[in-house]
Amino acid sequence: MERTRTIKPTNGKAKPEKVQALLQQYSELVSRVNLATQLGVDTYGGDRDVYQALGYPTTLLWKNYWGRYQRHDIAKAIIDRPVKQSWKGEIEVIETIRREESPFEKAWTELYNRLKLKSIFIRADKLTGIGQFSVLFLGLNDTTNTEALKLPVNKSKKLELLYVKPLSQQLADIQAYEENPLSPRYGLPLLYNVTVNSGDKDRIIQVHYSRVVHLVEDLLQDEVYGTPRLQAVYNRLIDLEKLIGGDAEMFWRGARPGYTGEVQPDYQMTDAMFDELKAQIDEFENNLRRVLINEGVKYNALEQQIADPINHVDVQIQMISAVTGIPKRILTGSERGELSSAQDKLEWISYVTARREEQNEPMILRPFIDKCIEIGVLPTPATPYKIVWDKLFSLSDKEKVEIGRLRAEAIKSYGTSAVQDLFPLDLFAEYFLAFDKVQVEEIMDRRKNEFDDEEKIMPDEEDLLESGAGAVIPTEPPPIPRSVEPDKRGG
Repeated sequence: MERTRTIKPTNGKAKPEKVQALLQQYSELVSRVNLATQLGVDTYGGDRDVYQALGYPTTLLWKNYWGRYQRHDIAKAIIDRPVKQSWKGEIEVIETIRREESPFEKAWTELYNRLKLKSIFIRADKLTGIGQFSVLFLGLNDTTNTEALKLPVNKSKKLELLYVKPLSQQLADIQAYEENPLSPRYGLPLLYNVTVNSGDKDRIIQVHYSRVVHLVEDLLQDEVYGTPRLQAVYNRLIDLEKLIGGDAEMFWRGARPGYTGEVQPDYQMTDAMFDELKAQIDEFENNLRRVLINEGVKYNALEQQIADPINHVDVQIQMISAVTGIPKRILTGSERGELSSAQDKLEWISYVTARREEQNEPMILRPFIDKCIEIGVLPTPATPYKIVWDKLFSLSDKEKVEIGRLRAEAIKSYGTSAVQDLFPLDLFAEYFLAFDKVQVEEIMDRRKNEFDDEEKIMPDEEDLLESGAGAVIPTEPPPIPRSVEPDKRGG
């Protein structure tokens, strides 16, 4: 799939170096198109074009991927299922593990809920996978007309994010790039031609890069254009259509293959009789007649020609699973009930976890949050923020009780053994109790607060003796330490 660049006509006024740069861009584009057209030719010494023989396109455009996503069941599963599972559950952005929300956390929670950002991220993630990139178009309150959108964001006023629009590569064409090699943004987009719906027609507006979050996936040498998720399996999707569509057509024609008619040697058929027989056959084929009445003609049913395509289809599914990393049972929708396997479940958990760590967080969530901090929509956090994901698969009540029992036994053994000298509490909680780093930090924070509270509650022994309190029993129970108060953050 080749990128498209907008090259404006020079009208004889452009500088020679500018014309040379445009010609160079055009030459690169033509070279890439020519390279794409040679994909299937380089076999048998160039004597056979395999792609042409098998019906595979040599150049893939955004519309090809979009068409497959819209109409092909497996193509839609490849795009949707990893996205749906990796964004499953709540997403928490935290700056501190203490009970009180920081200004940054409060602002993020309000923005997240008001704009329903999770659904927007999901839509943008799908669009990113269909094409080479997608964008999040930020609607800010610093402009009063569309002409001002091609200018940088005005940070001199208090900015408010009014809306966020996820747009595909088709609706956010890159119009200009940064050409200064000394700029940290060298080679990155400067302006986008964004297509928006205005009433009953589409309208193209120019938008500055500071108003856009550029989203990509599976980068190689290019930082602007990623690799579409369907690119490597596009030929296999075509093969699946051949197999499944051919199987349906084969059954449609082969399940009722038809008949052959044999006219008796001594029988003479008139034109009227032939027309009558032809009319009966037409009615029979269209299910308007179930019985043929004739004389002098013997009918023989043709043999059914039906083959089972399951093995051929399974090979294609295995190839797609191998490339995408999605287990075959998950890809075909048989991941529930007795059809699932422990190995498939573990592979799927590993796949989705890696996707959260390598795509969702660094390529979508953090670029969006960092952009909001940069332009002042969100306050700058005092400490680096963290993103906490919900667990992928919830445990049953029985499993939770069993884990709690095992942890309680481990803690009891830890408290009465010399292993405390070898493994401090934080290491023990992480490596032996399987708590994550956020939970370990909260445990250590609560432990410290508890010790601080106990020191404040318990008077010094010398103070008791000097006051003559001796063994006086207090009439009121001591205050409950904060460490056992319910934590609204669910720690």
